[in-house]
Amino acid sequence: MENYFSSKDKKLGILGGGQLGKMLLDITRRYDLYTKVLDPSADAPCATGCKEFVQGNFNDYDTVMAFGADCDVLTIEIESVNTQALKELQSRGKHVFPQPEIVELIQNKVLQKQFYADNQLPTAPWFGFKNKAEMKKKMEKHSFHLPFVWKAATGGYDGRGVMVIRNMADLEKIPDIPGLIEELAAIQHEIALVAARNQAGRVAAFPPVEMSFHPVANQVEYVFCPAKLSETKLEEASQLALSLVDKLGIVGVLAVEMFVNQNGEIWINECAPRVHNSGHLTIEACITSQFEQHLRAILGFPLGSTQLIRPAVMVNLTGEEGFTGPVFYEGAEKMLATEGAYMHLYGKTETRPFRKMGHVTLTAETLEEAREKALKVKEILKVKSV
Repeated sequence: MENYFSSKDKKLGILGGGQLGKMLLDITRRYDLYTKVLDPSADAPCATGCKEFVQGNFNDYDTVMAFGADCDVLTIEIESVNTQALKELQSRGKHVFPQPEIVELIQNKVLQKQFYADNQLPTAPWFGFKNKAEMKKKMEKHSFHLPFVWKAATGGYDGRGVMVIRNMADLEKIPDIPGLIEELAAIQHEIALVAARNQAGRVAAFPPVEMSFHPVANQVEYVFCPAKLSETKLEEASQLALSLVDKLGIVGVLAVEMFVNQNGEIWINECAPRVHNSGHLTIEACITSQFEQHLRAILGFPLGSTQLIRPAVMVNLTGEEGFTGPVFYEGAEKMLATEGAYMHLYGKTETRPFRKMGHVTLTAETLEEAREKALKVKEILKVKSV
């Protein structure tokens, strides 16, 4: 194992300086790791928390090459990065985790779905297409009927690039770009699970969580842990996620979003090769957080325990509708009087409707008690502008 502790000769580079990177830096500072971050925004959440900050475009080949030249290990906190540059850095002896070819596969939802099909991993019936004309031909061929879900092949994020198509008017709104359509599943539960694999090939999975989505923004609004599933289903979800981690051969964490349909079958929806919104509550609820686990995995350290300490609910703090501008957290002091409430603000100075600005995790002796606290927090704490 290489010595990354207290050494300026060993440098960890992170592509992306948003809130996920900010929470990774909480662990790198505790471990006293030397960190370097690349982000296009001068006031990115990571700008003040790392040892070196570089303002630049992580989609630009030359910028990524220059950034990674003096790094020993490179990782990401966002998928939208230049994988060609990361492949070249890898060929020059840099450790790049997750591996760039895996990031490249997951960047494209059609390739991602095909990977599930090729590896007999359950997912909703689907097909991909290069343009709208091909989509319509395949709809006839595969007898695909309304309603269904359309997804852009690339570029979708936080509910963008996804539409539920319910009628012919919706069908005409689909842009003429590569994408896929899949069966609109009759869902009992939407669940997620963060799993990890280290350089030695050892794997570990966090407890499955259940997600509740905002009806307008299609963003996660609440995350509940543990998920309200039978022990058999919880184990099935864990094994499915670990199987995906193993088949990909990823080093680092992988967040796997899944559906439990009305027949009780578990389908993989999609995955993310990074720390994830569904795993934020692991900071307070588990022995090891997803952020520490990711660093342990990519640096060659032993994986930590994923055991749940207490039931928890996470509430996403997003910008209120009708407010754009300098952020103001209304009710923050009142919310902090709640026992077992942990507030995380992401350092974003400007709010806009549905922008992720922070989260609050509520822990309690029971999930129901944590849920009640979460509902109160949602009423008390509002993200507005001054």
